Amino acid sequence: MKNFDDRKFVIFAIFLFIGISFIIRLFYLQVIDDSYMLSAENQSLLKITQYAPRGLIYDRKNKLLVYNEAAYDLMVVPKKVKNIDTIAFCNLLGIDKAVFVERMIKATKYSRHKESVFEKQLTADSYAEISEKLYNFPGFYGQKRTLRKYPNSIAGHILGYLSEVDENFLKKDNSYKKGDYVGVSGIEKTYEKELRGKSGELIFTRDKYNVIQGSYKNGQYDSIAVSGSTLYATIDSDIQAYGEWLMQNKKGSIVAIEPATGEILALVSSPTYDPNLLVGRYRSKNYADLVRNDSLNPLFNRALMAKYPPGSIFKIIQALVALQEGEITPKTGFPCVKSLVGCHDHPGASNVQLAIQYSCNPYFYNVFKRLIQSGKSSSIFVDSEIGLQNWQKHVHSFGLGVPLPTDIYGIKFGSIPGPELYNRYYGRHRWAFTTIYSVSIGQGEVELIPFQMANLAAIIANRGYFYVPHFIKKIGEDGDKRSIYKEKHVTSIDSSYYNIIIEAMQAVIEQPGGTARRAKIDSIAVCGKTGTVENPHGEDHSVFMAFAPKENPKIAIAVYVENAGFGGAWAAPIASLIIEKYLKGSIKDKAKETRIIEANFLKPGENKK
Repeated sequence: MKNFDDRKFVIFAIFLFIGISFIIRLFYLQVIDDSYMLSAENQSLLKITQYAPRGLIYDRKNKLLVYNEAAYDLMVVPKKVKNIDTIAFCNLLGIDKAVFVERMIKATKYSRHKESVFEKQLTADSYAEISEKLYNFPGFYGQKRTLRKYPNSIAGHILGYLSEVDENFLKKDNSYKKGDYVGVSGIEKTYEKELRGKSGELIFTRDKYNVIQGSYKNGQYDSIAVSGSTLYATIDSDIQAYGEWLMQNKKGSIVAIEPATGEILALVSSPTYDPNLLVGRYRSKNYADLVRNDSLNPLFNRALMAKYPPGSIFKIIQALVALQEGEITPKTGFPCVKSLVGCHDHPGASNVQLAIQYSCNPYFYNVFKRLIQSGKSSSIFVDSEIGLQNWQKHVHSFGLGVPLPTDIYGIKFGSIPGPELYNRYYGRHRWAFTTIYSVSIGQGEVELIPFQMANLAAIIANRGYFYVPHFIKKIGEDGDKRSIYKEKHVTSIDSSYYNIIIEAMQAVIEQPGGTARRAKIDSIAVCGKTGTVENPHGEDHSVFMAFAPKENPKIAIAVYVENAGFGGAWAAPIASLIIEKYLKGSIKDKAKETRIIEANFLKPGENKK
């Protein structure tokens, strides 16, 4: 009997516990948490996302590069679209019925109950005309958003562009939702987190005619959008625009850096594009035109992604490494024996300075030979492997052939060949200096990107160190650059050797026999080095790197012009114009400027003067 009473007590206790739990839960839902009530009233409520304005972007002089412009998406909730005049609606939007049906099917497949975009990115004026009549079409409403605007139509390869998130992206990051946009290139991608901001939501009540009556619960459940952070870029928009102008009708790039900070002053990839083309309702069509219908591939960032042989500008590296290793002295000379490697006519190079000034190929053939076969082993094959390994380590210290962690995605890092490459090509101990001698003059397997070439000029300007080149000075009014861009990187070459090279680079421009006389600027001491890169597919490429002034340098630059021929003829004067514009604010030699502007290297055989 006692056991029976115990069981009754247990059963009673269980039911009592369940009852109390239901009462507590009911009290919580009705008194404390009224989200269920909010859900129940969803049929009469309208939730409108408040998209956060993306952060603005300014240049180094506080000139606006990117801002936001108001636009509207026309949203639809398929379940609520009932008994509307389809013809009148199509006339209102300027579409035909087939398009209407196609879009409604797509929206319904996504969700009958959730909103999706029916017509995207209407201008403020267009939406104003439509909004007055929307009450006739239940299930449709407007949602305000912003679009990027580029007032100067420049720096597309730096700033980047946005794209609507797709299903694959949403699976990876649930903090975004359908209809959101995300940076997919340039600064917009790298600083997506900072630029994005945080969206909010406004909730309104509406009547049976789909007309908004007012804020729900006096805005109790609203959340306010928070704007993205403002970015201050390192680039000088005047120099950027000038560089893009000079490079019209040319393929190639310009990269300019402030040596003392690593801040990028300009980065031009040509042909370029107007970043405004990749904004708004016609973005998809414009993108397809740029990708598929333009053989010049203007979206390709040649400054960061195109790997080129550096040509004769690489001779400066060879000289520095050889000086460091003691294989040559500043007074070492070699005869210009053209049977070793081809060369142009010039006086004898009896020392390092003259070899750089005249850009003597046989001289650097001999320099590289001493570096690669330095007598560390009696076998020339083993000796070459030891020499090349040591040489490669020195070259890597200049940021060549290794990643440079700049703040734009997609940067390449070129190729500085080592023993592992040639072992793969020829087999171990089956190659020697004579196999790889083209590397001595910056040809063969050596590949750099223009970004690295400009950084090389900055290293020489700094007498042996660099800061990783970057595009953003600070985030927010009181922000500061990331610590990674404050770190000084010192090369493996003693600083005492750089003055020898700098004197030679000044002679390249100012002394008889120098290969870059067209780069000379009155009252500015420019130091530079030309390169003419062999191109098996056509005209040689024109290359030049420089810095100025000689003392306390303010700008380091590299210019690469495809299919333009001699480096001193085209790349050098382009660089000098950029330098003069940056340091003086104007151009004195208008004839030089006109010659560059009129040059068209997209048409082979022209521009021989």
